[in-house]
Amino acid sequence: MPRSGVASPSPDVLAAFGLDGDLEPVSGGQQTVWRVGAAVLKPLDTTPEILGWQEQLLTTLDGRTDFRVAPPLRSSSDALVVDGWTAWRYEPSRHMAGRWADIIAVSRSFHRAVAEVPRPAFLDRRDDPWAVADRVAWGEIPMTDYVDMPHVAELAAALRPIAATPQLTHGDLTGNVLFADGLPPVVLDLSVYWRPPTTASAIVVADALVYEQADRELLDAVSDPPDFAQYLLRALIFRVVVHAGLGPDGGDPFADAVRLALDLAGPP
Repeated sequence: MPRSGVASPSPDVLAAFGLDGDLEPVSGGQQTVWRVGAAVLKPLDTTPEILGWQEQLLTTLDGRTDFRVAPPLRSSSDALVVDGWTAWRYEPSRHMAGRWADIIAVSRSFHRAVAEVPRPAFLDRRDDPWAVADRVAWGEIPMTDYVDMPHVAELAAALRPIAATPQLTHGDLTGNVLFADGLPPVVLDLSVYWRPPTTASAIVVADALVYEQADRELLDAVSDPPDFAQYLLRALIFRVVVHAGLGPDGGDPFADAVRLALDLAGPP
């Protein structure tokens, strides 16, 4: 099923990965992902180093019963990338709106499973908008360079130190924990940072408040540390800086979530 103006993997790519069948577009994201039978193909969107690291980690996690993962596939010539395309095992799943508490439960399981994974060296070399926004939120880039962005100054003024041990975290679980009847949830599209694991839960809450019309009752379903508000402030700074940096059109989706986070954090 062709997509007008969107590249699709060639027959040579399919043959290299040992795939045979019709290309089916996968909805969501950048509209560049295709399913062929038991595999999903998408353009390489990271470095070969990071892709190889993901393969190693996902292979280690494969076969768990509390969550699923989808490791990348190798071609007949043992390559992870063929003509700019990667292949991944297809896992039956779909996004289910409103299952934020379930996503946070999966986040806890995932982060327990990767708690001993060493810090990847490539994190220091990342300079994409998400990596920059993460460093801003955690004070590794001067906040003063970003206070002109909406809400950053007021969120930054409420920040307090967090005493917690960093580890490997997946920083984009909201749309990447998917569900299927009778199967464990699947965790997709690793977005890697080195932060305390509660950061991942806070980003899920921020996303739910900002983009999925959640309300304050969501916080009642999240049994996180007493300083959760500090994680939520950082999660909102992270999302605001990415949002402003990418320059999307439209209004301000953050105002209500920022007011809630500041109220939760309490007075200075």
